[in-house]
Amino acid sequence: MKVNDFFLLSPEISLVVLAGIMVLLDLVVKRKGLLPAFSLMALVVSLILTVVLWLDLDANNNNALTGFFGSLVGDKFSLFFKFLILSAAAMVVLASTDYTRKFERFRAEYYALVLFSTAGMMLLASATELITIYLSLELTALPIAALAAFLRDNRSTESAMKFLILSAISSAVLLYGMVIVYGFTGSTSLDVIAARLADFSLSSGSPFGSQALLFGIVLMIAGFGFKISSVPFHMWAPDVYEGSPTPITAFLSVASKAAGFAVILRIFYIAFSQDILSVEWSITFAVLSALSMTLGNLVAIRQNNIKRMLGYSTIAQAGYIMVGLAAVAVRAPGSEASLGPTGVLFYLGGYAATNLAAFCVIIAISNRINSDEIDDFAGMARRAPVLAAVLALAMISLIGVPPTVGFWAKVYLFGAAINTDLVWLAVVGVINSVVSAYYYLRVVKVMYLNPPQAGETAVTSPLPIRVAIMTTFAATLFFGIYPTPLLNLARSAAAALLS
Repeated sequence: MKVNDFFLLSPEISLVVLAGIMVLLDLVVKRKGLLPAFSLMALVVSLILTVVLWLDLDANNNNALTGFFGSLVGDKFSLFFKFLILSAAAMVVLASTDYTRKFERFRAEYYALVLFSTAGMMLLASATELITIYLSLELTALPIAALAAFLRDNRSTESAMKFLILSAISSAVLLYGMVIVYGFTGSTSLDVIAARLADFSLSSGSPFGSQALLFGIVLMIAGFGFKISSVPFHMWAPDVYEGSPTPITAFLSVASKAAGFAVILRIFYIAFSQDILSVEWSITFAVLSALSMTLGNLVAIRQNNIKRMLGYSTIAQAGYIMVGLAAVAVRAPGSEASLGPTGVLFYLGGYAATNLAAFCVIIAISNRINSDEIDDFAGMARRAPVLAAVLALAMISLIGVPPTVGFWAKVYLFGAAINTDLVWLAVVGVINSVVSAYYYLRVVKVMYLNPPQAGETAVTSPLPIRVAIMTTFAATLFFGIYPTPLLNLARSAAAALLS
């Protein structure tokens, strides 16, 4: 190992080291209110180191930095996801400052686990070798399983057990698929796997070369399908979303999903690249996309708990994002990046801002009314007009209505589908967007048209969560009016993946 290896891994190392220091400081520091500030400091340090890596790539005209014997890469694709994950983690920490009073004795452990999981997600975006990918997944999942149980009631414990058991099963399925791919190719490196699959394809005349390899790829898709809560691997999401602490639900819906799509893009655009398996896995993701959109939206209509509703919503959102995975054939005009991965990255950036805005408002309101039922949000337009307006904008953005970032994200993804002869998938996406308007606008209708059930007492929120709400609200609106900066960043990151 070289010093440059540790420079490449410095954002993750700083998070893990500072998280460990925070747990030790908790033993001697009595002012527990400093813990969120320390967590934010750790995230800022990691963010600064990530920016340094980005500037180093630009200064030296490098496409990527590699380290740890080729198992990790620092390119603009991985750095894009690190920015996204760190930003999401920062919003979750801000939104947790008041919520953690429910488990005050374990606040240090709570924030430390968030940082550990964040480090795992960041590693996942950089991993280019199957063993490293698997270890990063476990570092991501195990802290979340513990965090889901922090409320220590029956529902929270049940959600943690479901997540832990199903995560273990999915990890076993994924690992079995990786073993088959390794047995067929003789390597765990994505680049080497791609080269050997190309040789097998030429010699056998078949893009898979072997039915065993096909089975291994299917198992890997199933394992990753759990991580992004895609149908038919979605069964855990609604229960875990409902029972977990609400900030952790937000963390799962944004950061964990982003990390899952990061590793899927890297594997299927490098190891199982377009020239070898494009038609086969494009069709697979197209079918999964249509199923996820349809089931997620239809079942969400029946939900009365807003966290459970957003749990099914995130299944539908995974379906929308998979439209980009299926759109693999056409290059963006004037760019080397494919429309598909660019659309995925752009959508994930917009979805992160929108969903975090929604969850931050839900945290602020549910902390005061002690309920997550949609009907209990009645009259919030009078009790908390700013919060109601932000939540309404978030719901509109999730539908895909201008002037929000959700509109441009869907336009770009559905346009990619049309340009790759997946018109039927774009039509399914548009129809599902219309269906989703029913349950998203139901929340808006309850807040603005239903009378308050507990008088018109104002709903207030502490400063940190207000900062998170205003930040995510501004991002949702700004990128809805002027999406160019986020789109250019997504194009740059996607180009690095395909270079």
